[in-house]
Order: sequence, then C-alpha cells, then structure tokens
Amino acid sequence: MSKPSNLAVRVATAVVAVPAILALLYIAPPWGFFLLAFAASIAGATEFFAMTHPEPSPRIGRVLGVALTAAVSLAVYFFGADARVLLTLVVGLAVAAPLLGLLGPGNLETAALRVCALGFGPLFVGVPLTLLAVMLRDRAPIGGHYVVLAMGFAWLSDTGGYFAGRAFGKHKLYELVSPKKTVEGALGGLVAVALWGVFGSVWLIPSLPLPHAIGLAVVAGALGQAGDLGESLLKRSTGIKDSGVLVPGHGGLLDRVDALLVTSSIVYLYTLWIGGR
Repeated sequence: MSKPSNLAVRVATAVVAVPAILALLYIAPPWGFFLLAFAASIAGATEFFAMTHPEPSPRIGRVLGVALTAAVSLAVYFFGADARVLLTLVVGLAVAAPLLGLLGPGNLETAALRVCALGFGPLFVGVPLTLLAVMLRDRAPIGGHYVVLAMGFAWLSDTGGYFAGRAFGKHKLYELVSPKKTVEGALGGLVAVALWGVFGSVWLIPSLPLPHAIGLAVVAGALGQAGDLGESLLKRSTGIKDSGVLVPGHGGLLDRVDALLVTSSIVYLYTLWIGGR
C-alpha cells in the first residue's frame, strides 16, 4: 500500500483539528480554549528547549524552560491586565536566566545559547498563544472572530505560499534558511491573506474597516512569513529538520504555529491600540 502524500496527511489533520478549534472558540467557555493554548504552549516549549538544550546538555535546563513557559502563560492569562505583572515577567526572566543557567552549566561553549534561550523562549512561545485566549475572553462577543482572523493570516499565508510556490516559484526567497521557499510563493501567500482580510472585514467582523483589515493582513502575513523563516533559522542552527512529530503532516507544533506566534501578536496589538469592538 502506498504511503499517503504529505498534502493528504495535512488535509486530514485539518479536517480533524479545525472543527475542534471552532467548537472551543464558539461553544465551550473561554477557559476551554485557554486550556488548549496552555497545552500548546507547553508542547511548543518542550520542542523549543529540546532544540536549544539538546542532549547531553543537563536536563534541568529543559525542565526549567518548560516550567517558566507555563508560568508565563498563566500569568498573562490571569494577570495580564496589570502592567506590573508584564514588566515583572520581562525583567524577571532577563535577570533570572543567567542565574538559572548556573544550576546546569553543561558545556561552556554552548552555555550562552542556553542561557539566552531561558530568558527568551518562555516569552516567545508562551505569550503569543495565550494572547489568543485573552482576545477570546476580553473582546467578547467578537473575540473568537479575531482569533479566527489571526489563525487565517498564519495558515492561509502558508497554504497560499505553498500552492503559488509550486505553480510559479522560480526565485529563491531566503535559500540559506529555507531552500524551498520562493519569492513567488511569498507573494502568493500575501495575496491569500489579503483576501482573508477582505473576508474578515465584510463577513466576519463588519466593525473592522476594510482598509484596516487589508493593512493588518499584509503586515501580519509578511511578518508571519518572517516568523516561519526565523524558526527555520533556529532549526538549522541546531541541526534539526523538524521541531518534533506532534502534528501529522506538519512535524512539530512549532513547525505549525511559527507564523501564528507572530500573527496572533499583531492582531492582539491591533485590538489593543487601534480597535477591536
């Protein structure tokens, strides 16, 4: 029996995952979606610190990284409205990382990478995913629509880029980091997210002005693609092809949400500073 194509596995995964996510957004109470975001943060942190703290590095570094990510996610969800809490997270992690690194210094040649990862990783993985749950809870009754908008920016950019790249791709986008990505694919991804922005303004969130929606789509889509490349840079620098095997057809969780980490942050900041009701 022939092995299913990667695209077929991706489609099958989406068929299972999308209805479950929509049910958590629109049927379950807000804390139900937070539990998903929290679990995803833990899984993403496990993959992240497996890359930055590979064997034979002391296991305590990976454990501390995941624990700090869990603490950050909980703090942002339950106390994120207090600016003092957020400032404490940023300052506390920056100060604590070198101190925690002393608990398991391991190979001194890679100690700087591991220490920086402890200070950066919990914020990079834990905050953006939790912000999706915060939008759902605090931007009722349309918070779920903004979450769908952010997810669409990330995943349609990837999907549009995949098909445009296969059909028209000739010029490499950033060959050093991601040899298969092309300029044509990137442009196709931006077209896809722009159309999603139009859909978001016209049908999903009528209170979102169309110029805002298109501008938000292009900014979030472009930076989401950069986030994808950034995660690829991290993987290549650590000699890893996929961050994990958690998501069938997609590799690890970070491979699936690398762009979402950026688009969720962009959409949340838009609702915070400009609008969102």
